[in-house]
Amino acid sequence: MVKDRKFIFFMILPSFLFISIVTFLPAIRSIFMAFQDYNMYFLTKKFIGFKNFTDAFADPIFVQALKNTMIWVLLSLLLQFILGFSLALLLRKPFKGRGIYTALVFYPWAVSGFVIGLQWRWMFHGSAGVINDLLLKIGLIKERIAFLSDPHYALYSAIVANIWYGVPFFAIMLLAALQSVPQELYEAAKIDGANVFRQFSNITIPYVKPVIVNTTLIRFIWIINFPDIIFSMTNGGPAGSSHILSTLLISKVYNEYNYGVASAIGVVIMLILVTYAYLYLKFSHVEGGF
Repeated sequence: MVKDRKFIFFMILPSFLFISIVTFLPAIRSIFMAFQDYNMYFLTKKFIGFKNFTDAFADPIFVQALKNTMIWVLLSLLLQFILGFSLALLLRKPFKGRGIYTALVFYPWAVSGFVIGLQWRWMFHGSAGVINDLLLKIGLIKERIAFLSDPHYALYSAIVANIWYGVPFFAIMLLAALQSVPQELYEAAKIDGANVFRQFSNITIPYVKPVIVNTTLIRFIWIINFPDIIFSMTNGGPAGSSHILSTLLISKVYNEYNYGVASAIGVVIMLILVTYAYLYLKFSHVEGGF
């Protein structure tokens, strides 16, 4: 028994050391940097307590990025889930050309986020974008809109692209969950006189609930840490109006070389994610969750 435990210990030790080196050590190091005046431009490196955090919260762009992050995550997650679930329900039953249609629906998930951002940047272009052409032709607008250079539209334009990009994730995961629901339950429900809504609420939802909880949790984490589309569409502009926390963090590193404030923003993101994950799993009451 002791030999078995030693064998298991030495077998998992390389994996544990590798994960510690590439994941835990950088995370711990970034937490220390959040309390340091760590600027590569001025070559400073000293302990300053919570000053990076107070400087960050005193910055109007950080406060705007915090609000934008909530809007970015909630709108993206909600609409991705609704559209993805609807697609999964439509694709559940076989029909002619289902394989081709499914491949087209899942196509965005196979493309880089930066590439998706560049595609949508062209589509939202103020003078040559196809979005303006379509809106003009159907009469919703009377003149072209500079979506990406107008502070009122820049963030929401990126959210539209992010929704389109994330729908296939929910469609794939929920379609797999829906196909595991026993058909006998639906047949029995029909015999008992249950309508479509009762079948959906009493059979479908309870069966796929664990998948819904886990996928929405994973997607929340991905979206909040997903700067690709905003960076490639607006680069956080105009005037920082479309920054979210993760794009602002990157901007602090590459534009200002201020690793201290960037690390403080990273710690704020980590605290948001840990708090959300704890509360979400605590109140979702799902067996077999994370």
